[in-house]
Amino acid sequence: MEQPAACQKVPPRRENSRKTGLKAGAALAAGALLLATAGAAGADVIYNNLDGTVDAVAEVMPLNAGGPTGGTVLAVQPANGDGKQGCNLTGSNVLELSISSSQPSVATVSPGTVLFTSCSDTKQLTVTPLSNGSTTISASVVSNTSGGSFNLGPATFQADVTTPAPANTAPTLTITGVTAGAAYAKGSVPAALCEVTDTEDGPSTFPATLGALSGADAATGVGTQTANCDYTDLGGLHASASLSYSIVDATAPEISYTLTPAVPDGTNGWYRSEVYLDWTVTEGDSPSTLSVTGCTDELISLDQLPTDYSCAASSSGGAAGPVTVPIKKDGTAPDVAYTSASGTAGSNGWYTSDVTTTFTATDATSGPASATQTATSSGEGSAVVVQSPAFTDNAGNVTAAGAASHSFKVDKGDPTAAFDSVLGDAYFGFLAPAPGCTASDDVSGPAGCVVTGYSTAVGTHTLTAIATDNAGRTATAQQSYTVMAWTLKGFYQPVDMNGVLNTVKGGSTVPAKFEVFAGSTELTDPALVALSAARITCSLSALDDIELTATGSTSLRYDSVSGQFIYNWKTPATPGSCYKLTMTAADGSSIYANFKMK
Repeated sequence: MEQPAACQKVPPRRENSRKTGLKAGAALAAGALLLATAGAAGADVIYNNLDGTVDAVAEVMPLNAGGPTGGTVLAVQPANGDGKQGCNLTGSNVLELSISSSQPSVATVSPGTVLFTSCSDTKQLTVTPLSNGSTTISASVVSNTSGGSFNLGPATFQADVTTPAPANTAPTLTITGVTAGAAYAKGSVPAALCEVTDTEDGPSTFPATLGALSGADAATGVGTQTANCDYTDLGGLHASASLSYSIVDATAPEISYTLTPAVPDGTNGWYRSEVYLDWTVTEGDSPSTLSVTGCTDELISLDQLPTDYSCAASSSGGAAGPVTVPIKKDGTAPDVAYTSASGTAGSNGWYTSDVTTTFTATDATSGPASATQTATSSGEGSAVVVQSPAFTDNAGNVTAAGAASHSFKVDKGDPTAAFDSVLGDAYFGFLAPAPGCTASDDVSGPAGCVVTGYSTAVGTHTLTAIATDNAGRTATAQQSYTVMAWTLKGFYQPVDMNGVLNTVKGGSTVPAKFEVFAGSTELTDPALVALSAARITCSLSALDDIELTATGSTSLRYDSVSGQFIYNWKTPATPGSCYKLTMTAADGSSIYANFKMK
């Protein structure tokens, strides 16, 4: 079976008169390379893409005299080693290079100068073969405004130009499947193939030889790889090609965490005991590029309001997170305090009813589930204690009942009132003094007793004894009595009563006689009665002349001989006028008689 072209035995190269010249050209290229790279360690690199590596080894471009042109691309690779971080070509900085061929009679290169303004710039070079021989294509600095240095050695390459035998044309070799400088996700790298075009041997395809991965994460299958192809045709002409590409991490880091205890041991998502947060960040493909933000393990032992803990990670495979874990912890039961009381307030700090007491809970972290609760007193006394009910906060911490208490003076019973004596019925002016009263109370004690309603006026009256205890409660007792009116007798003759209009000569004196009795006792004190006369409208009432008039003064007196009061009334000297004479006793009772002056 015929072997693939890449595996065929390569026949010995034919010697020709240019062999010595080739060796001399190679030596010249090597010398130029050494001059270009001397003292340039760590500088940004200008390199060609004739193969997939960037190094000081000059690549070879095989060409045929009078045949097609050859080409390569110059590019920039930052190195960070010349004291300037990153790319030297930033802002308005430029690098101008002169491109030259050491043997222009063998091959020329164009353009003669190239201008780089950034590290992403690339410049196409075209090499035109003219005659047999070797020439070195190299670059030199025309102008550099970056302030940094550049290594031009990897840009240098050798062009070998041969005149093919009449029956053999140099092969053309390309690498397909992968692209120089491309990045492929790990696990999804296309197969690199060597494709040969040869006029004499015909086309052929075979797998490229893959170099070892390089880079910090090469062990995990991520890094830079070079595909190499070599082919020597049956006429002994050789071609080689290589390119480099990247295998990259396409998977972002993974973030996980554990909490101990795994679930909150309180209510409403609160922890009451300490909790430990443990983060785990994994990056299996590109660990050298892993960067984390946050992701700090935490032991939360103190009470705290809801607090977010976060973790974010990134690598060349992408970004993950942030993952946020909210944690809230409250291991402290609420504080409880008495705040107020309500009830019927009495006197001297006593309550006269059961006392409803309000207790208030405060909790600095999770807050009380119920901020206020009430409790009601029971019983009576000078120190009735009311204790707080149990309080719970939103994390489930409980303050037991009785954490706070307050005492009150409570008297829910009325005192009793009792009269010292009973006041009986009596005539006006003969009533006994008001009786006293006594208060009693077994809880707060008596504070006093007063009697109201006492009156000496004629009529029926009710006495009320009001007892008060020290709590301000009151009780009453009552008794009734009657003050009886006096009995009035008169006016006696010569005065007529009962609506009769007594006629008398004006200016004369009329004796008005009458008696006053308190029961069976006749009253004789003139100070107990009073007489008054007032003018009235004359009417057509029955008339009766006064048969007897008197003389003397008009003063009121009691005549002990006749046993009656006598008042000599000096009538007005106004003929035709009418008057009403009234006697009013001290008890308020009265009698009257009407008169007309003649």
